[in-house]
Amino acid sequence: MNIKPLKRFGQNYLTDHNILNKIVDEISPRKDDNLIEIGPGKGALTEKLLEKTDSLTAVEIDKRVKENLTERFPQLNLISDDFLEMDLTKLYSAKGKKLRIVGNIPYNITSPILFKMIENNNLVQDSVLMVQYEVAKRITGKKGTKDYGILSILLNYFADVKFCFKVSPNSFYPKPNVDSAVIHLFFKEIKMDEEMKKLFINVVKASFGNRRKTLKNSLSNSIFNNIDFRNSGIDLTKRAEQLDAEHFLHLAEFIKKYNK
Repeated sequence: MNIKPLKRFGQNYLTDHNILNKIVDEISPRKDDNLIEIGPGKGALTEKLLEKTDSLTAVEIDKRVKENLTERFPQLNLISDDFLEMDLTKLYSAKGKKLRIVGNIPYNITSPILFKMIENNNLVQDSVLMVQYEVAKRITGKKGTKDYGILSILLNYFADVKFCFKVSPNSFYPKPNVDSAVIHLFFKEIKMDEEMKKLFINVVKASFGNRRKTLKNSLSNSIFNNIDFRNSGIDLTKRAEQLDAEHFLHLAEFIKKYNK
C-alpha cells in the first residue's frame, strides 16, 4: 500500500522489524488485555500485536488507511477518530478493564497524549510509547538537572517510568531528524479528586513558566498571580527545578484553602 506519510499528522512509519519485535516484547500483550494502539498507520505494529492477542482497538485519525487496515485485520476494532478527542471511559467500559495504551505516536502531540493519560490515570494500567529521545530524557529527568521539569514531575508522580531503549532515525520512513526512544509508564493507584489534580498540574506548569526565575516570580507571572504565597511554607526564593512533587502538591493544597 503506497500511502505517503503526512507531515500534518506527524507521521513517520516504523519499518524496522527488530525494533517492532522489541516493542511487542516490552508490551507483552495478553489475550484478555484492553489494548489500545494510537495511530496504527500502515499496521506494522498492529500486525505483530494481533499475533499475540485477539483483542486490539486501534485509534487512527488518517482516513486514508482505514480500508487497508480493515481488510488486512478483520479482527481489529478500528476507531476513526482523534485520540485526543476521545472519551477514555468508553474504551474502559467496553471491557471493564484498565487500558494498556501503546503506539508509535506523532511527536507533535506527545505532550497532549501524556497529559490525557495523567488526567485519566485511574483508567490506564500502563503505556508503551515511542517518543522523541529528548522527550524521553525529560520524562526521566532527575531533580536539579536541565531535563527535570513538568513532564518528569507529573509522570513520575502518577506512574513508575521506565526508559526502555533508544531508536535510530534509520528505523523509520521518512527518517525523522531526531533520535527516538521507547518508554514504559506503569500508572499508580492514586486517589486524587479532579479539582486537586487540575490544581496540581497547573501549579507545576506555572512554576516552570519562567524556568530561570525564582518560584515567587514564576507564580506571580501565572494564573495564580492573585494569591499571596508567603505563608505557604515553601521557600519562594528557590527555582522550580529544586523542588519535589510533594512541594508542588503542598502548593496546590495551599491554593485550594486560600480560595475557599
